Amino acid sequence: GFFQSCAVEVDVKDASNTTCLYAKWMMKFLIKYETNSSDYKNATLNLSSSVTHDGSVCGNDTQAALLAVQFGEGHSWSITFTKNNETYQGDSIAFTYNTNDTAVFPDAKRKGPITIVVKDIMRPVQLNNVFVCHSTDFFEAENVTQIFWNVTVQAFVQNGTISKKESRCRADTPTSAPTVPPTIANVTTASTTTLSPAPTTAPKPVENPDTGNYSLKSGNKTCLLATVGLQLNVSQDKPLLININPKTTTADGTCGNTTATLKLNDGNSTLIGFTFVVKNTSASVQKFYLKEVNVTLLNSLNGSVISNADNNNFSKWDAFLGSSYMCQKEQTLEITEDVQIHTFNLWIQPFLVKANTFSTAEECFADSDLNFLIPIAVGMALGFLIILVFISYIIGRRKSRTGYQSV
Repeated sequence: GFFQSCAVEVDVKDASNTTCLYAKWMMKFLIKYETNSSDYKNATLNLSSSVTHDGSVCGNDTQAALLAVQFGEGHSWSITFTKNNETYQGDSIAFTYNTNDTAVFPDAKRKGPITIVVKDIMRPVQLNNVFVCHSTDFFEAENVTQIFWNVTVQAFVQNGTISKKESRCRADTPTSAPTVPPTIANVTTASTTTLSPAPTTAPKPVENPDTGNYSLKSGNKTCLLATVGLQLNVSQDKPLLININPKTTTADGTCGNTTATLKLNDGNSTLIGFTFVVKNTSASVQKFYLKEVNVTLLNSLNGSVISNADNNNFSKWDAFLGSSYMCQKEQTLEITEDVQIHTFNLWIQPFLVKANTFSTAEECFADSDLNFLIPIAVGMALGFLIILVFISYIIGRRKSRTGYQSV
């Protein structure tokens, strides 16, 4: 295997020096790790200039094929392929990163290699077809996001020749072009009518995002529930509002007794992570709150990181443990000066979910203030009306007395 411009190419050969497994792809890793001060930092791990593929196996009808690469200071990545009579598929990915690599993981609390495994990572591909995916794809597991693009791979190569038949990923599949009506230039009918220029229209404002429903499970039980509409406000080069589409967004994360993380992947180029923790407000009272939000924007063409914004100093969305938090009004979470998240119709419960439903909700100040303002406004209006009636009554009494005296 060799490394070229962040791409790795591996050509695995069998005992007769014939190609049996071929792959060329680009990848990088975003890793969140704990420091000695109990804070969390984000690290980006790229392929180094020296990549080996020791341990790669061709595979056969009874043995899985294995593509394994090693790079940097003790990091490794591998994928297994299995086949049946007509197709082959990627079964699982194993990624090991070594926190002893101080250049990537400075001040890491946990030392040594850490391995994560992701399963069901590739749909079946027809035998003697090469799988191609130029679009960005990524997998999230624990505190690691694996990013891939420009992927070309064929397992169980037949007769030592890479196939010319391609199986494309769904993201690469082009959509049908819209029908374009004829313009004035290609209309052949003669006309003497003078055409006035078309009026210019102002750009449409970005509508509020659709509300999505997300959940996490621990075993067979739901451990986290979230309902929210999300809108990103990014202003690095120019202001840009991005609505997160819940129809293409998947939820992942972890549930715990004192920490829970919800990770949302919009299937395009945006990753958003919410971390909730439990705090003791007294010896017998516990509350949860939002502590950290991470936003990663990727270039959908080459998988490069456009922005990686993180704020771990939040103290929002707090409610008593065992209840949920609700805020229907728009809220803004400022991640950095250039990245903000707007939330709409929020309802969240990251702990102690029972029977797959939200517990009693504690409303945000924006909603509760509105509920208080309505009766206050009505009361003030009634009070003002009573004062007017009283003043009118006094004036009427005085006029009546003046009339009697004149008589």
